[in-house]
Amino acid sequence: MDYFFAQIEERENPRFKGKPVVVGADPRQGSGRGVVSTCNYEARKYGIHSAMPISIAYKLCPNAIFLPVNMELYQKVSENIMEIIKKYLPRSQPKVVLRGSPTFEQVSLDEAYLDLSHIFYDRRKVRTKKIFKEVRVLAEKLKKEIFKKEKLTSTVGIGPNKLIAKMACEKAKPGSELCSTTGAKPNGLLIIKPNQVKLFLEPLDIEDLPGIGPKTAAKLRAIGINKIKELKKPSKSKLKEMFGRVGEEFYEKARGIDETPVTSEEIIKSIGRQITFEKDTRDPEIIFATFDHIINEVYRGMSSGGFSFKTITVICRFQGFETHTKSKTLKESTNDLEVLKSEAKKLLLKFIIENPKLIRLIGLRVKIC
Repeated sequence: MDYFFAQIEERENPRFKGKPVVVGADPRQGSGRGVVSTCNYEARKYGIHSAMPISIAYKLCPNAIFLPVNMELYQKVSENIMEIIKKYLPRSQPKVVLRGSPTFEQVSLDEAYLDLSHIFYDRRKVRTKKIFKEVRVLAEKLKKEIFKKEKLTSTVGIGPNKLIAKMACEKAKPGSELCSTTGAKPNGLLIIKPNQVKLFLEPLDIEDLPGIGPKTAAKLRAIGINKIKELKKPSKSKLKEMFGRVGEEFYEKARGIDETPVTSEEIIKSIGRQITFEKDTRDPEIIFATFDHIINEVYRGMSSGGFSFKTITVICRFQGFETHTKSKTLKESTNDLEVLKSEAKKLLLKFIIENPKLIRLIGLRVKIC
C-alpha cells in the first residue's frame, strides 16, 4: 500500500489532499519525543521519512499536518485489503508443485506477498509471453479492486523471488525515478522477468538493495562500490570478512538470488521489527522513542492476528556491525502490552549499560503462540 496510514487519513479527510501529512507522535512544536510512523509524498519532499524523530520532522516542515496514530482504523482497513488479496489465491492446488503450494504471506499491515507460481506450473505449455500478460492482468485487477472498495492506491512488484518482487515494488511506487533499465515508468506496477533480473539490478545504487543502509553504503563506497553491478566484484569471503554473515547475503542478493519462501500465515512463528538509525547514537531519547515505536508495531502485528507471546528477543547492533541479542522467556504466554514493554525495555537497558559503543540498530522479536 502507498503511504498507508497517511493515505487513509487523506481518504477520511479530503481537505488534507495535496498537503504534507505526517502520522506519528505529537510534535509539540519541535519538542515531541516520538517518531514518524509514516507520511505522504508531499511531506517526503521536505526530507521527512518513517522512523524519523518527530521533533526533526517538525523542524523540516512545521506547517505539515501532524496526526496521531489511529491504529484501530488502520487495522480494520488492513484486514479488508488482505481479504481482497486472499481472493486471488487459486481455488484448487496446482497439479505440479515445484516450489511449494501457492501461499499468501502478510508481513505488515500494509505489505504482503502472493505466490503466483501456480500460474506458470498449470500453464507450462503456454508461451511465457502470454503467461506474463495474464499475470499483469491479474495484478491490475487486484489494484483496481482495492481502489474500488477502499479508495486507496497500491503498488505491485512481480519477480521470480521475494527479493526482486520487493525491489520492483519500490521502483514502481509513485515518485520513484524512471526505471530506465526496463523502460517502465513508476505507475504502480512493475514486472521483472527472470531474464531481466541482471539488467534490472546492476544499474541500481547499492542502497536500493534491502539490508544496505547509509553506514554500510559508506563503507562500500569507500572501496569504490557504488552500484549493485560493482557489488558483484568482491568475493563472498571478502564481503563476509567486511560485514560478517550479512556480507554473504549481499553477495547473493547482488545476483538476484533469494531462496526465502512465501510463508503461509498459518505457520508464522515470530513477529519482529528493527530500525537502523540515520546516525549511530547514544541519545536515550532517540533510542527509547524509536524502541517504543517498534514495540507498538510488533504488538499491533501480534494482536491483529490474535496471537500471544512467551519469548521476547531484543536485537542491538553497535558501531562496527557488532550485533548482539538478549532474550527473556516468560513462565506463561500473554498478550499484555505492558508486559511486553517492561520486559523488552529491561533487555535494551542492559545493552546500553554493558556496551559504551554508539548504537546503529535496535530491534524486537517475539515468538508467538
